[in-house]
Amino acid sequence: MIREHFEFRQTITTILADDPRHIEAAKSGILAARQEVERQIAGDPYFSATLEPYTPKNPARVPASMARAAAAAGVGPMAAVAGAIARAGVEAMVGAGAAFGLVDNGGDIALVSDREVTIGIYAGASPLSGRFAFRVPPTEEILGICTSSATVGPSISFGIADAVTVVSHDVAAADAWATAICNRITVDDTSVLDTLSGTGILGVLAVIDEAVIRWGELPPIVRARVDERLITCGKQPI
Repeated sequence: MIREHFEFRQTITTILADDPRHIEAAKSGILAARQEVERQIAGDPYFSATLEPYTPKNPARVPASMARAAAAAGVGPMAAVAGAIARAGVEAMVGAGAAFGLVDNGGDIALVSDREVTIGIYAGASPLSGRFAFRVPPTEEILGICTSSATVGPSISFGIADAVTVVSHDVAAADAWATAICNRITVDDTSVLDTLSGTGILGVLAVIDEAVIRWGELPPIVRARVDERLITCGKQPI
């Protein structure tokens, strides 16, 4: 397996593949998606500024997917940007013939896989952080596993959760809903999960200090020791 770190401006990723050609395909897909988002922002600055649902005029495919996913989750379009770009990278890998490909865009992951994949659960200062992982079964359809945190990283959050991980085949939706749920969920109030029926979200795992909250169908969770050196990070904000 090839593991390559790839950064371009604010996009900081780890790409996994079996073939160098698929790494290059992922980079091309990521850059093409970024160009669409950058053009959208240049012509419509409100697209990147708003924290509320917003419908842009005549958006390209990637900004349109971001706006659609964010509107369903009740957040601004940029809440879905990392997931949408990760998906574009994996779509390009599949187009290049990959049966296995993964793009981790700062904790927002898109993948296809012909094998079982273990994905660690990092939850900052929570005593549970780094002790568990998802064991994701093979999937021919692109799958998103996206995480938002109120205590880790530079992203804006109005919540308290150490980690909220959302699983969906719509990677932009997984990213947007991770933000929305992280903004609202507490140990005593999980009502935001009641709004997920019919959204295409498969499962949610929230970690708040020592509390673990689950919803829906998640990949099997196994004990693990997460190597923090493998966490995608860089000099730029995610």
